[in-house]
Amino acid sequence: MKMIPYLVILTLFVTILSCSQGNQNEVVFLSNKEIKQGWELLFDGKSFEKWKAFNGGEVTGWKIVGNEMHNSGTGSDHGGDIITKKQYENFELYLEWKVAPQSNSGVFIHVQEGLTDAIYESGPEYQLIDDKGWPGKLEDWQRSGANYAMHPPKNARVKPIDEWNTTHIVVKNPRVEHLLNGKEVVEYDLWGDEWKALKASGKWAGAPHYGEAKSGHIGLQDHGGLTMIRNIKIREIKE
Repeated sequence: MKMIPYLVILTLFVTILSCSQGNQNEVVFLSNKEIKQGWELLFDGKSFEKWKAFNGGEVTGWKIVGNEMHNSGTGSDHGGDIITKKQYENFELYLEWKVAPQSNSGVFIHVQEGLTDAIYESGPEYQLIDDKGWPGKLEDWQRSGANYAMHPPKNARVKPIDEWNTTHIVVKNPRVEHLLNGKEVVEYDLWGDEWKALKASGKWAGAPHYGEAKSGHIGLQDHGGLTMIRNIKIREIKE
């Protein structure tokens, strides 16, 4: 009988230790190899130190949950979007994401402030969306991995709604590549004849600043519904 309390205490101790180790495993960090390759974290799991609101101000609406960035889930076309404080020209960007049912968001490159109220009228967008559960019909250029309203993804495979997807964007002006879950799904050249024709004939015909900058901020959209992001990091390409 005297052994029972001891076993209970031992079990509790093992459980607490396991939970503690699990939390340690979730800490956001870069490996020594990544550091040598020039990668840097854009989010350390603790603060929005490297981020600010699009068109100025502190980050609002977004929350830190565990080691994840969560948008407000109630954003609109003209509020809640955030950008990096630093600007980038040529780079590799990596992040992991998932969205709640019937939600959508986006990752922007070469964003410029002070030119427009809507972030998507400034920089090209890598689309994030609930492809399988979206209530209406999606155009091909609206699906996850697309260069939104410009280039639809090819052979994109989005994971189930409760699983994390990976996004990898490579920018070497003028070439841009989109990878989704390890596979290239989009590639295009900025500012070329095809680009200009697509822009002039599509959604961005009335957005003169769209995609014109050769460098700028990285942006994350707080558009409609909940989006969760983690392990976001960047490596500048110097060559």
